[in-house]
Amino acid sequence: MEHERTERDPLPEDESGHLVLHSPAQFKALGHPVRHRMVNVLRQRPATLSQLTSALGSTKGTIGYHVRVLRNAGLVRLSGTRQVRGGTEQYFALVSRSFVFHEDAEVGPEFLINAALAEMLPPHPGQADHTVLDHLWLTPDEAHALAARLRLHAPESRPADSFRGEAYGLLVSLYRADIPALSPDETG
Repeated sequence: MEHERTERDPLPEDESGHLVLHSPAQFKALGHPVRHRMVNVLRQRPATLSQLTSALGSTKGTIGYHVRVLRNAGLVRLSGTRQVRGGTEQYFALVSRSFVFHEDAEVGPEFLINAALAEMLPPHPGQADHTVLDHLWLTPDEAHALAARLRLHAPESRPADSFRGEAYGLLVSLYRADIPALSPDETG
């Protein structure tokens, strides 16, 4: 039985400071659409339950429940408090700006693809939108080199300036494709 994590327990991070996701509770927490959206909102800055409720268009009870699930999974922490009109307002923040999968995690690309599909909005007329599926034929060395270049150029997670422009998602994936190869054409 997995023990409930406290906010004092250390969380595994990789050399870049990314939180390494490995537990079923973490994947279950991130797999829910409301919590996925909440994580995206908290990437902008810490927020109170009231601010999250307003941003996500939900009820305080629902948002409070989802914050607890994310906290128990070790993905969100209490980042501060302030006194307001006779009460205490709590601010919640992500424990890390970005997450990566542990090498032994049973989920992988399908988890990210499903997350991207869940947040995709149809484009407005004249709005930038570009989704393409293409294929490359690479040797293993070429594939490793391309993956290294993609990691170099991938944008680092940074706070979004939600007051400027609209949010766009970026999903980049280099994967071995299940496409059978034809033998050389002997007629040509």
